[in-house]
Amino acid sequence: MSNSHAGDGHQDPHAHTHAHSRSHGPGQSHTHAHTHESGAAGAGTEFDWDVMGPMLEQEAELNSGPYEEAARWIAALPTAPEVRRVLDIGSGPGVVTCLLAEVFPEAEVVAVDPTPALLERTEARARRLGVSDRVRTVEAELPQDAGRLGEADLIWAGNSLHHMGDQRAALAGFAELLRPGGTVALLEGGLPTRRLPRDIGIGRPGLEARLDAASAARFDRMRTELPDSKRETEDWSALIAAVGLTPQGTRSFLLDLPAPLSAPAREHVITKLTREYEVFGELLDAEDRAVLERLLDPEDPAGVHQRPDVYLLTARTVHLGRRD
Repeated sequence: MSNSHAGDGHQDPHAHTHAHSRSHGPGQSHTHAHTHESGAAGAGTEFDWDVMGPMLEQEAELNSGPYEEAARWIAALPTAPEVRRVLDIGSGPGVVTCLLAEVFPEAEVVAVDPTPALLERTEARARRLGVSDRVRTVEAELPQDAGRLGEADLIWAGNSLHHMGDQRAALAGFAELLRPGGTVALLEGGLPTRRLPRDIGIGRPGLEARLDAASAARFDRMRTELPDSKRETEDWSALIAAVGLTPQGTRSFLLDLPAPLSAPAREHVITKLTREYEVFGELLDAEDRAVLERLLDPEDPAGVHQRPDVYLLTARTVHLGRRD
């Protein structure tokens, strides 16, 4: 499974982004320019979590507005269960875990992730925010460890299902963990992140569209290399129904940070572009690689360190299913 971390998401970096050696999703994890480092990780790559952890945390924090909006939408539904126990699947550094603990103040929230360094970040964050009495962590590889997670009223899978080879079987496993009336929230799809104008004045216009194409190619490769990989039409509501749950609606939540960006948001854009250059730069032509090098040069006035027109715009899509 992969990071839900904020960035992770086929739409963007994941990140788990949420980046995961085996499973997290940013992000929510639950993050997300899907660099899908987990694809590389599946090939035996190890990540420096002292570097990746803060990146995933920063990405999830930037996206905390849309994530909180999504959680409050779930809490306010007429069909909403009484939420006493939440599983955050692919929890990454725990930003969304702690947010879920705030939105559902009566609930125990369990961060589920295969990477101990990220679970340690979750525990530290919960202590800082005063919710450690209701946040616990479970180191687990999904889908194989799903049976030991226990029952839940809400399962939040933030850009993590697509890191499991057999998505239908994994989702069916989640459905079995739901108590009657319980809800699964799948964060899948959404829109590619945009950070730059189509024509940035250097190189050919449309650089981000070509980055999207490279990211999609890498994503497809990551999917085919997963154990038990099965192709699945990405009709998430239909998949929810196919595993015996009742679809409860789909909504998208916007992250809209216009130019000029705050320093943390700009730093995030720089970090993500750097990661994309490293992870799938070889899929770009020489001209685009040269443009990215200029964009990442702190001394270049056309670079993202100095440009006044850098922004951050994306959408996270949430699909709900209920166990009757």
